[in-house]
Amino acid sequence: MKRIAGFLGVVWRALDGLRKFMHLVVLLVLFVAVAALLAPGIPIVPSKAALVLAPQGALVEQLAGDPFERALAEFYGQRRAETLVRDLTDAIGAAKDDRRIELLVLELENMTGGGITKLQEVAAALADFRASGKKIIAYADGYDQSQYYLAAQADEVYLDPQGLVLIEGYGYYRRFLKGVIDKLAIDVNVFRAGKFKSFTDQFSRSDMSAQEQEESLAWLKVLWTQYQQGVTQARSLEPGAIAVYANEFAQIAKTHGGDLAAAALEQGLVTELKSRREVEEQLKTLVGEDEREHGYRSIMHWDYLAARRPVRRLHSEGDRIGVIVASGEILDGDQPPGSVGSDSTSRLLRDALNDDAIKAVVLRIDSPGGSMFASEVIRREIDALRRAGKPVIASMSSTAASGGYYIAMDADEIWASPTTLTGSIGVFAVFPTLERSLDKLGITIDGVGTTPLAGALRLDRSLEPAARDVLQASVEHAYSVFVGQAAAARAKSFEEIDRVAQGRVWAGSDALRNGLVDRLGSYRDALDAAAERAGLGKDYRVEYIEPPMGWREALALRTQVLAARIVRALVPIPQLLGDARRWLAPLDAELRRIVRFGDSGQLYYYCPCSVE
Repeated sequence: MKRIAGFLGVVWRALDGLRKFMHLVVLLVLFVAVAALLAPGIPIVPSKAALVLAPQGALVEQLAGDPFERALAEFYGQRRAETLVRDLTDAIGAAKDDRRIELLVLELENMTGGGITKLQEVAAALADFRASGKKIIAYADGYDQSQYYLAAQADEVYLDPQGLVLIEGYGYYRRFLKGVIDKLAIDVNVFRAGKFKSFTDQFSRSDMSAQEQEESLAWLKVLWTQYQQGVTQARSLEPGAIAVYANEFAQIAKTHGGDLAAAALEQGLVTELKSRREVEEQLKTLVGEDEREHGYRSIMHWDYLAARRPVRRLHSEGDRIGVIVASGEILDGDQPPGSVGSDSTSRLLRDALNDDAIKAVVLRIDSPGGSMFASEVIRREIDALRRAGKPVIASMSSTAASGGYYIAMDADEIWASPTTLTGSIGVFAVFPTLERSLDKLGITIDGVGTTPLAGALRLDRSLEPAARDVLQASVEHAYSVFVGQAAAARAKSFEEIDRVAQGRVWAGSDALRNGLVDRLGSYRDALDAAAERAGLGKDYRVEYIEPPMGWREALALRTQVLAARIVRALVPIPQLLGDARRWLAPLDAELRRIVRFGDSGQLYYYCPCSVE
């Protein structure tokens, strides 16, 4: 009987296991079926169509966060908060020679900026597109300063009759924390080398020093001049027209009775005032009507890239230039995209070193700097590439200052834009202590130690003189190392670099004059220089060297993205959370930065000098 019961038990468990397995198979089939319905295929490029360039959020050199974090952002409805500059330039460049693309439409309402240097990269691609004989049309309900810079590159710029063009010029404003620090009874101990190294002023001052105002205004004027020149040339305006429009905007608005659209038209900033419907009807006459969508025949730039890039990948074998993007603050260890990690970025540089097909490397930098130690780790890997005979070209985007300059200075050539913010060769350390705050709460600290440094770096004790002397000496030594390394890399004396260092920020055009960079030019110019040094000729290939993704990670990512789409289709996520996160993002980033830079006397090559 026991044998029969045992046999039946085995049969039952087998049947139960089979039942569970079949349930799993059915669920998997259902999931795959739903995923197949929601997953987009490779888009088809229609013939005689308009390419719609519609950047979302800020223009960046690298999307922030790893793929899983971006998939989570998609779940919350924040999928396109950033747009890669190279996505825009690649789409424009491909469309220029694509017979299926008749014209290009700029839809810029959702673009939130990105810096004049990145705008110039996109504008240059637009100029090449126009030179091919194809038309560019821009339309918006209104243009802010960054949006208008790109719109001005169009053959025809349309503005809604109720809209405006807002050009403000460039400003640089910082938050100063002395008032709140005093109220909280926090002692912020600051150590710095470089008389212009002003990041730490926010802890000790309530306003900007006259010295920082003078320095900042110098590079702001370069950015403003470049902006005016770019718009004036594109729109064939009189010299000084943009400055007049910005400086006398209130009077111009008053003259036109508050009709800001009419003011923009009269000043020559737009071609004509038209509603969105009128522009769409005009586009239908140019490229025809999409029978399914009932709009004009078009394809969005991200769909166009999805259709073009699989074809390009088929022809990507052979010798090539490797591009490594260093975007964001420089931090220790492994960091996700959007930050520069000493370990993660060094790993990419070693991948380039060990890949025989990579004949030269372009390091595309868009970084205000950060950790001194992390910057040095990365610099050593760049030096190893050069010693191995692989040319390294540093290409500076909007910002390559302090630590961003440190990782560039050992390259064979340094290319900057006239509007790049660079230099800021200086060092600081910050160490806050809370003994007065705790004392107000009735908490005191006491004890003994065997040496003057025992317990000297506690946040709840005043900083001892011995510890203070050590930190200041460390900062001064780090500054000497920075200046000495720069002098060796630039073939100049210590004194020559020291004169243009001192933590001072320079625009790219001034950095060239001061010998901190080799040439002014675009990202494409830097690629050409790398190809020339590597002997690859003009028809070279480019590979972006990024962290590899194994099949498990790729499968998990794909599942997460599809699950996000399914959940969003069934249960829409309220947009309020996403909006609140966008509003709080700048303050959150600044608070995180302050906390990070108060890390137990760490030394930093950092410059808070970015402007949009």
